[in-house]
Amino acid sequence: HSSAKMAAPLAPLVLLLLALGRPALSGAQATEGAAAAPHRRFEYKYSFKGPHLVQADGTVPFWVHTGNAIPSADQIRITTSLKSQKGSVWTKNKSIFEYWEVEVTFRVTGRGRIGADGLAIWFTEEQGLEGPVFGAADKWNGVGIFFDSFDNDGKKNNPGVIVVGNNGKLLYDHQNDGSTQALASCQRDFRNKPYPVRVKITYYQKTLTVLINNGFTPDKEDYEFCAKVEDMVLPSQGYFGISAATGALADDHDVLSFLTFQLTEPGKEAPTPDAEIPQKDKEKYQEQFEHFQQELDKKKEEFQREHPDVQGQPGKKPLCFFLAADDVFETVSDRELRQIFEGQNRIHLEIKQLNRQLDMILDEQRKYVSAVTEEIAKRGAGSPGQQGQVSQQEIETVVKTQEEVIRQVKEIRSSVTDALRSISGAQHPGSAGVYETAQHFNDIKEHLHVVKRDIEHLVQRNTPSSEKQKCPELPPFPSCLSTMHFFIFVAVQTVLFIGYVMYR
Repeated sequence: HSSAKMAAPLAPLVLLLLALGRPALSGAQATEGAAAAPHRRFEYKYSFKGPHLVQADGTVPFWVHTGNAIPSADQIRITTSLKSQKGSVWTKNKSIFEYWEVEVTFRVTGRGRIGADGLAIWFTEEQGLEGPVFGAADKWNGVGIFFDSFDNDGKKNNPGVIVVGNNGKLLYDHQNDGSTQALASCQRDFRNKPYPVRVKITYYQKTLTVLINNGFTPDKEDYEFCAKVEDMVLPSQGYFGISAATGALADDHDVLSFLTFQLTEPGKEAPTPDAEIPQKDKEKYQEQFEHFQQELDKKKEEFQREHPDVQGQPGKKPLCFFLAADDVFETVSDRELRQIFEGQNRIHLEIKQLNRQLDMILDEQRKYVSAVTEEIAKRGAGSPGQQGQVSQQEIETVVKTQEEVIRQVKEIRSSVTDALRSISGAQHPGSAGVYETAQHFNDIKEHLHVVKRDIEHLVQRNTPSSEKQKCPELPPFPSCLSTMHFFIFVAVQTVLFIGYVMYR
């Protein structure tokens, strides 16, 4: 009876544990499946990608280009859209990893409905720098993935993707588009697409898989299955390359990126970077390091001979070093105060320069007014009949000049006002700079008032009070064409037009 009571509350607990155990088991299975995926490591020595793809001498780092290939900042044009072109790019060093994956982005464009010849991605034991197979050498030992644009056999199965393996003894069958040697293939149109075409080629555990992005979407991971070859044995070390060729028809073959990844089986450690460096390169780098080390030791000895006072026990420095360090560094408040003083000094110098320029202008105006006054007095004494006319012209000239001077002074006044506003916003503790600037501005105003009084006095002295200046009346504007002449002209034009129409 007691055992039954204990079993009743334990039953829901057992069901809950069983329910939780099922997802835990599926999670373990998922973890085990994820662990089976290979480890990917990017290999920059076997890759290229824009921008800044080429160096100053026109070469691509870690790659060599041949034929008609043209590297640029953001892509490599393997062949241009000209007839009978061949080009290729290859890695300079052999890969030392067994399994790999490459992601290639390319664009094939042409003006014709049909293009030629095509593009090829290679992994071979030796570099096929030039040859008849899409711009690369024939009889290769490795694999080539061909993107064939032209239909040589007339079976209407192009453009297509063909995977062809070779042991170094076979010649490529051009007449049949490699169909007799193809290990796998798929029919895909890769020409003139709105977006670049992407291809992912994976060689892992003796299985070669080709996935392709058709170029209709900007999604980089939108791949679809193209071909798969199992039990494929490739060289353990080889060169990666990409080539293209044109014939009677031509396309532009542009490669935007070639990214290579090393694939490592789960549980196996990837080779260290030291193991990837050949022994010859290690010896060369070691020799360069020793040379640089010797140069550094010589520089140290020369410095110690030229500066014997700096020598001492390690960890101890002379007192002058710490004093110099204290002099070099400044606090935040000191730096802000120094910047405020420098700004105030620059503003003060600009205002002084403006004041000097205003003084020069006012002096010149005083001289000019005095000279005009003397000239008017002389002419008035010599010819009384022309006094009013001469004095009026001179006064108009003086007034125009003074208006120009006043306009320039207003501009200077606005700039001075902006300088005063910036000074007031600087929050400087002292006010000596503001007072001096205000004093300069008051002096300018006083000079302007003096000029204004001189002009008014000159006008009142030379213009009679009873006479009012009147603008000269314009002569009557003669009519260029009378009404009668206008109608006659219209009638003649009408008769000529009707006669021309009847003549036609």
